[in-house]
Amino acid sequence: MAERSTAAVDVADNSGDDPLTAQAGKATTDGAAETQDTAEKTASDTGSERQGTEPAIATPELHSGHKLARRYRLEECVTRLDGFSSWRAVDEKLRRAVGVHLLPADHPRARSVLAAARSSALLGDPRFVQVLDAVEENDLVYVVHEWLPDATELTALLAMGPMEPHDAYQLVDQLSQAMAAAHREGLAHLRLTPGAVLRTSTGQYRIRGLAVNAALRGITADGPQRADTEAIGALLYAALTQRWPYENDAYGLSGLPKGVGLIAPDQVRAGVHRGLSELAMRALVNDGATASRQEPPCTTPDELAKAVAAMPRIRPPEPAFTSPPEYQRTTYQQGTYGRPAARPNATAPQPVPSPPAPLQSPTGKVLKWTVAALLIAALGLGSWQIADKLIDRDKEPVDPGTSQTNNGEKNSGVETGKPIAITGAHDFDPLGQDGSEKPAGIKNSYDGDSATYWNTDGYLSADFGRLKAGVGIVLDLGKVQQIGTVDVSFLGGETSVELRTAPEDASSEPTTLDGFTKVSDGSGSNVSLKPGKPVRARYVLVWLTELPQTDEGNFRGKVSEIKITS
Repeated sequence: MAERSTAAVDVADNSGDDPLTAQAGKATTDGAAETQDTAEKTASDTGSERQGTEPAIATPELHSGHKLARRYRLEECVTRLDGFSSWRAVDEKLRRAVGVHLLPADHPRARSVLAAARSSALLGDPRFVQVLDAVEENDLVYVVHEWLPDATELTALLAMGPMEPHDAYQLVDQLSQAMAAAHREGLAHLRLTPGAVLRTSTGQYRIRGLAVNAALRGITADGPQRADTEAIGALLYAALTQRWPYENDAYGLSGLPKGVGLIAPDQVRAGVHRGLSELAMRALVNDGATASRQEPPCTTPDELAKAVAAMPRIRPPEPAFTSPPEYQRTTYQQGTYGRPAARPNATAPQPVPSPPAPLQSPTGKVLKWTVAALLIAALGLGSWQIADKLIDRDKEPVDPGTSQTNNGEKNSGVETGKPIAITGAHDFDPLGQDGSEKPAGIKNSYDGDSATYWNTDGYLSADFGRLKAGVGIVLDLGKVQQIGTVDVSFLGGETSVELRTAPEDASSEPTTLDGFTKVSDGSGSNVSLKPGKPVRARYVLVWLTELPQTDEGNFRGKVSEIKITS
């Protein structure tokens, strides 16, 4: 399959082409001539996707309040496009909201729309928005379907940002299983866009427009299973990255940079779940990406569902526990408890004079002096005991490998500020396509010569062209050592950098960015990175996060020297 069968149509009508779009607060009415021209141009541009070039057909001129079958009262026109219109309506018989597609009975696609709606109604799968009625009456063909007022469209969810791994896992799991069931009954969608997927308040995903949306637009495909699988892969890709996996912007999402091609989600955004990223690429059938990972592509929804089932289950994040507010102790002023509060304008009460203190008797004076003498004796005894312990401790032999502070505390014999030798280093680019970034010049970054340097590739922006979170250098100290300060010198301008360390007990060097812990960061031409608390490690990562601009106009990082002290 040379290209995705619905790509051209997707870009043309991503502004709102299904009646349930209004449920996400984005209802549109495309009755203008400009929209009609766009639809006709899209139809002619899609080639085999259309069933042939069709003349423009006027959308039935109906209005709010019109009643179909003396039952369905039209309320609001949501879409008017390509000779049909879609409405939010009310089923007066059952007193519930419904959606209605309308088109003339002589429309070239009227017969196929009726057939698709009736086939979809026979499926009866609750994972799909149900078709309730499909009728030809009074020169009109209309299809009535469920209306879910409390569901949220996937377009709105993606606008809020990338999904958490558990949510993206649920999305691809439910969609692939639902479409696998539909294809087993001979039904395809072919218009599985973010606008065709709804999430209910219980977290379940519902698919609308099965077979009907494609029939309304005359969309066909030689490989319907592969087309729907690729569409699910595109939705998963968007959920992981908040980017559309093609160069064109669509559905409120930015496309990929021009000329880059289809790159894996974990190379677009840092922190993407590796298994889900792999799954998206397998569904999108990108031969280069799948070949590099030795994983076969998923060409049917059933294959995709099985691939999801074979993954380790991704559990939801643990709920954050919020401690209850601190108990506020209520205090009462003396003399006011049990009395009504004074009015703001009331005269302030006069203070009550306190009675004079009683005269002390001779016995009381003797008791007072006795208590004072006992306290003085106790303090003297305690001071003597403390001094005696300090004298004894000074007599103890001191370990030559330790030192003592003025407070008597023992310190380890590690000499602070001592240079630490770097026994080896290599480039670190886990988010890149080939996993390397100018490896030949790495030794220049710690050779003691500030005139030599290691440099990154050139990028189109300071944030690595929005392709990755950064690149860096992993330094091997030969053994676990105390990390005091890491001084990094850059050439070419101010560079943002993070200091990350591997766990002290790591038996080998981590291969992912998450394997290193961030302990410090900074920005400039000469950056001194100091951990906020004592850190011991063998493997240290100098991670560049923002690059300076070069005279050529691109962005490139240059590390001239790295020095580590204890």
